Amino acid sequence: VYILLNMREMREGSRELNRAKLIEAADACACANFRKASRAITQFYDAALRPSGLRATQYTLMVPVALMGSPTITQLAEEIVIDRTTLTRDLKVLEGKGLVEISPGTDRRTRVVKLTDSGRQTLAEATPLWEQAQSAVVKGLSRQRWNSMLKDLQHTVALVHGA
Repeated sequence: VYILLNMREMREGSRELNRAKLIEAADACACANFRKASRAITQFYDAALRPSGLRATQYTLMVPVALMGSPTITQLAEEIVIDRTTLTRDLKVLEGKGLVEISPGTDRRTRVVKLTDSGRQTLAEATPLWEQAQSAVVKGLSRQRWNSMLKDLQHTVALVHGA
């Protein structure tokens, strides 16, 4: 009965704010907590990578490009779980810095991304900085806790990506 009443209240769009539900949303919302953690860790890596001229988001975009060789924008978007519009905007920044090159693919509908020589050099210079940040995070959490968290994060991506 409670579930049916709650569902009817949700359908009717209760105009009253339920403080207990808002507290739950603030404290336990998976989205809010993942975003908060993401912002904090991004700020930490941004600071670590600053001497290279890269932001954490740029570094984590260049790494899969380097590993994949010359992926299409669609392949890269699928690999890093990002929408194509955001990816294209982020790639334009890297292209403007001369770190990546975007060119037509085998047909007119595809675009291929590859690192430039400058991009490879910048990535090589940034990687030791990334290693220091990564080491600090893993050490701060403990190797065991980090490995567990990494598995949980991968499971979360698979869970919601398949939903």
